[in-house]
Amino acid sequence: MSICIAIIGAGIFVREEHLPAVTANKDLTLKALYSRSLKTAQALTAGTEVDLYSEDSSSDKNLDSLLARSDIQAVIIALPILTQPVYIKKALAAGKHVLSEKPIAKDLETAQNLIKWYQSSIDTSRVIWAVAENFRFFKSFDHAASVAQQLGRIITFRARMQTLTLPGGRYYETEWRKIPSYQGGFLLGELRLDSHLKNLGFVVLLFNLDGGIHFVAGIRMLLSSSSDHISKLAAMTAQLQEHLPPVDTVDATARTKGGAIGSISISFGTTMGGSEWSVGCERGSVSVDKGVVTTVVDGKEDKANIGDERTGVPPEIRAFYESIVAGKANAKQSPEEALADLELIEKMLKSGEAEGAPMECELQAI
Repeated sequence: MSICIAIIGAGIFVREEHLPAVTANKDLTLKALYSRSLKTAQALTAGTEVDLYSEDSSSDKNLDSLLARSDIQAVIIALPILTQPVYIKKALAAGKHVLSEKPIAKDLETAQNLIKWYQSSIDTSRVIWAVAENFRFFKSFDHAASVAQQLGRIITFRARMQTLTLPGGRYYETEWRKIPSYQGGFLLGELRLDSHLKNLGFVVLLFNLDGGIHFVAGIRMLLSSSSDHISKLAAMTAQLQEHLPPVDTVDATARTKGGAIGSISISFGTTMGGSEWSVGCERGSVSVDKGVVTTVVDGKEDKANIGDERTGVPPEIRAFYESIVAGKANAKQSPEEALADLELIEKMLKSGEAEGAPMECELQAI
């Protein structure tokens, strides 16, 4: 069964990830692309037969006319955080299945209102709304969670991503990221830092580090292996770099419902570097980073190189297609999962604003 799809958005991630993933998928046919600027859309689709729509085109080539097309069943929406909800509503109201990029919205209130609107205004049994989170489609995280499940209850955990974001990068220079009007700046929004990483000494991979929403999604995946989730946290935040407002660093301590304690450390403004997602279980520990899963049991270390598919976007888009065919959303792409990711980021930011005041996490049990 082939599905005809449109892409709404024409940014860097659409060019480098969504467009290649859709065109490489034999079950999907890209029929149209929408951008605020026709010029941008033309540059992105040069040499193709994709129909173009834009904000600056005539009325028969605007967003409404795209969504009115009966031959398009689904859309992928990848737009700035503040504008996405309006487009999500328009597409769902037009009867199109939607895969929208993370984060689900700029804050919990907006996200929860959007979910309530979807559940009350749309026939959810017929029209699917999925929220993208490519970390949930990394095989390495699935493997790490599977290994952790065999090692007993999780008792400690750690998520860490530290890097220094400098002016001049492609993603930094997009205006809505550089001058954010949403909470947390880069800690909420998306940032991808290209870095060449050697694997097994001779294979060079490209690994993309994203905004804070991805990193909490990763640790939530590992905690779910023990059917556990974060229930309370306290955090401190800081803006270490003048060009990364309003904050670029958060360090949090957290406790799960099951009693495990751990930390989440995310910084885009430090000269320290590195990333890690780890859980300590009753009978050993498991860590995952850059496609390598490290297990330590009785002092013996084992490393497994798990082949993640690009940035996780191709399997993410396949899952969206399979959801449409099955008539049921993939659990990894549910709006509720995306809401839980957002809750952790928002609660860490609010705790930081309150000088480390403890925050209850109420949306993690899914």
